[in-house]
Amino acid sequence: MALTTTPFGIRTTAAEVLEGVDLSGRRLIVTGGSSGLGAETVRALAGAGAQVTVATRNPAAAQPLLDEFPGTLAAALDLSDLASVRAFCDSWRGPLDGLVANAGVMMLPTRQVTAEGWETQLATNYLGHFALAVGLHSALREAADPRVTVLSSGAQLRAGFDFEDPQFEHRPYDPFVAYAQSKTADVLLAVGIDRHWAQDGIAANACAPGWIHTNLTRHLDQATMQSLGAMDEQGDLVTPDYFKTPAQGAATTVLLAASPLVKGVTGRYFEDNQEAEVVDGGPEVMAGVAKWSVDPDAADRLWDHALSVVR
Repeated sequence: MALTTTPFGIRTTAAEVLEGVDLSGRRLIVTGGSSGLGAETVRALAGAGAQVTVATRNPAAAQPLLDEFPGTLAAALDLSDLASVRAFCDSWRGPLDGLVANAGVMMLPTRQVTAEGWETQLATNYLGHFALAVGLHSALREAADPRVTVLSSGAQLRAGFDFEDPQFEHRPYDPFVAYAQSKTADVLLAVGIDRHWAQDGIAANACAPGWIHTNLTRHLDQATMQSLGAMDEQGDLVTPDYFKTPAQGAATTVLLAASPLVKGVTGRYFEDNQEAEVVDGGPEVMAGVAKWSVDPDAADRLWDHALSVVR
């Protein structure tokens, strides 16, 4: 199957992806939409005419976006708390044209677990979004061209999903491995939606935004940031050539969430506005999507496992 290509590249901004696209009448949800990549995603979608609901733990933080784009809404959502997810879903009314699973946490230095006993990175990045999608399934099914866009990361190239010990109960907790596993799970979420809901006309894809200075990196220590070339010896942030601006980082997200160029495309993984090649994962691989991240058997197994927790 040929890879999907677009005329956009690594430096294209989210607004440029949607230039000339009219999203009037479309309703979308962006989790974690009050800052960073989420805020740029909201700006691009709302700027093209969509009504966007910013789903965030602190709705007050979204006020500048609500002031900038009248009609934009904000609602409380804590993805690590399944009761909060259920409350959000119960409050939704009407069709939902797009769900952007943008919120996340990265490299928590110590192992933390939620009330369900799930490691917090996996619970927030994957399980909360799975529960949100399941809770909003009927609303998505009511829309004309419903899409789910899941933000993953190049970290999915570093670790598959460990079904034997996903919560690090028996193996030593490693912040990066836990993050990588959660990002693999995010791709498997998109694959799972494609496999289970394609008959409902719901498209789902995952993407990697690339490296960007946002609050997501707040748990990275100075040595790690320096190794990335993103911090100097004085502890000040610097921007390497391979980093993107938030507006550039949000481009692939809005491409999948709203561009007519990818209508009907589903179950895929994109980076830099192009569908990525399936590759063997490993420590030296720098691009593409790992075979374990798009494995249909793993997607089905994870789907059933998460569904047993959510319901």
